[in-house]
Formats: sequence, structure tokens, C-alpha cells
Amino acid sequence: MITLEEKDKAPYFELRDTNGKKVKLSDFRGKKVVLYFYPRDNTPGCTLQACQFRDNQEKLKKLNAVVLGISKDNEQSHQKFTDKFNLNFTLLCDEDKTVSKAYGVYELKSFLGKKYHGITRSTFIIDENGKIEKIFYKVNPKKSIEEVHEALKK
Repeated sequence: MITLEEKDKAPYFELRDTNGKKVKLSDFRGKKVVLYFYPRDNTPGCTLQACQFRDNQEKLKKLNAVVLGISKDNEQSHQKFTDKFNLNFTLLCDEDKTVSKAYGVYELKSFLGKKYHGITRSTFIIDENGKIEKIFYKVNPKKSIEEVHEALKK
């Protein structure tokens, strides 16, 4: 498993968004990027976290930050999720899990004694020059926005 550290150069990516448009990390040079990985659209924790990012967009914009959410879901799933909860930020499709693996968040998990591979809820704050400024692994969706907001204010 890849382990990234703060101050590392953020792994490059190019993924499709909800509308099939290609989005690259380099598209956001000059802004801070809140890159958050989540397991699945329309699940309770993922919905809570997404709605917190939605509700705090103005605060984040004032801190020169954009939010990008990544899961292994496809465009149709992301579109339904976006429409259902009026999400106002970009969701990206990592169906082959390449980006999740590059960031070290696709790993062996266990639930009710069953082992499986999946995305571990994690957030990376990437600075204006593409370096990782802060990493949050195994994020609590209830506390995610507070942690991100505090990190961006520093």
C-alpha cells in the first residue's frame, strides 16, 4: 500500500466528473484542493459528509479552496447523488480505483467478520502548488468539515 505524507507532491490524476468531462488535478493550480475519498454514493456517512461540504461551500471558497469528491461510483450514480442532495461541488469517478490506490486509500477492510477491499474515507488538502498540506485518514463524517475548515484557516 502507498503511504503519502504531508509535503509530498500530490499524485496526478485525470478522472471523469458527473457529466463525463475530464477533470485534472492541475486544473486547480493556484487554489487549495480539498480532495476527499468516500466509499459510496447514497450511504448514510457519505451523504452526511457530502451535505456538510455542500452547506459550507461559501466558507471554503473564501479560503481559496475547491472540493472534489472521489469514489468508485460511475457517472450515473454520481448524477443521482448530486441531484438528490443538490450537491454544489465536483464528484469524480474512480471506477478502476487507480487514483484511490495512488493515494493509498483503497485497502483491505473488514465488516461483520467479512473481509473486502474498499475505499477508506480520507481527505487530502492540497496546496496551490500541488503539494499535500494535510492528510486525514479514517475520517469521521460528522467531524470532517470542522477538521478541514480548521486546517484551511492555518
